[in-house]
Amino acid sequence: MAEDSDAERTEPASSKRLEEARNKGQVPRSQELATFSILMVGIIALIKLGPELLQTLKMIFISELTFNRATIADPNQMLLHFMSSSQKALMACLPIILPCALIAIITPVLVGGWLFTFDALAPNFARMDPIGGLGRMFTLKSIVNMVKTILKSSLIGGVAAWVLWDERAEFLQLITMPLDAGLPYMWDMVQHTLLLVVSSLAIVAAIDAPYQLWDYYKGLRMTKEEVKQEGKDAEGSAEVKGKIRQLQHEAARKRMMSEIPKANVIVTNPTHYAVALQYTEAMRAPKVVAKGAFLLAERIIELGKEHKVAVIRTPPFARALYHHAELGAEIPAALYTAAAEVLAYIYQLKHWQNYGGDEPNLADELPVPSELDPGGEA
Repeated sequence: MAEDSDAERTEPASSKRLEEARNKGQVPRSQELATFSILMVGIIALIKLGPELLQTLKMIFISELTFNRATIADPNQMLLHFMSSSQKALMACLPIILPCALIAIITPVLVGGWLFTFDALAPNFARMDPIGGLGRMFTLKSIVNMVKTILKSSLIGGVAAWVLWDERAEFLQLITMPLDAGLPYMWDMVQHTLLLVVSSLAIVAAIDAPYQLWDYYKGLRMTKEEVKQEGKDAEGSAEVKGKIRQLQHEAARKRMMSEIPKANVIVTNPTHYAVALQYTEAMRAPKVVAKGAFLLAERIIELGKEHKVAVIRTPPFARALYHHAELGAEIPAALYTAAAEVLAYIYQLKHWQNYGGDEPNLADELPVPSELDPGGEA
């Protein structure tokens, strides 16, 4: 891939190429959009919960910054006191931290979708090559990232410098302000600064998100030769799968044909369909051991005759069995009566052939439900 120039890669990435990239953990991501979203949600939470949070933090400061002499003299007590204060402050800030954490998880999905793979965590020794690392430093992507970093730093630094300069007099007075007056002022200044920072980052995010999508799909573009080769590979794969299916069908057909000698009777249409039935006293109901249509039906009939299996012409019964009985399974309960008459006729026929007497007859119409043989089509 690396040896082909961008000029040669004129074809959009195929679905296979996109899937392979995704499996390797390569998806478009916009860090600037994530940063903007987190800050925006954080500011909204601060505006909604700020006064209450300030009051809570004020009470924590008042209670936790009050020490007795014994506590100050004992380092362990001071450490426990500090840990307790930090825990209370953290719990007070959770209503703001949790929405920011949630949006940090959701935002990447907006650009590249959800992805969880271990491939991206696997060590890549090619990236440890110092010469290759120097080459990556001068790619278009690295230059764009550098420009983004400079732009962000300039915007944030400029906003911070402007706020500090504009509020320099009031900021210096914070040292002498009481807590009740200092906290609200600090809160207003933080809000003002963050709003300006987010506004500037919105510009960066609006540029970066479309760029990341464009750069991702550009990096996966293919040459015409790669597209042709992928098509050939797909055709070859389809041919192999087709050959496997053909071999499986042939093996299944051979297994089916090997079961025909076990059949008690083969019912036919007479040539459109042929279904071989097996029944023993140990079975709950007759079982289909072979079935087929047209040429396969003719072959089933031929094998049946070779192995002296009775072949009888019962078109409605044969059609119903072919369409509604599964190979290797018992026949439907609705066909039990018809099957019983056919099997009884076969037993009587064998008795007549061996011992003589009156020749048995099979009913012209077997009890086959019309819904199993609609219209009696061939």
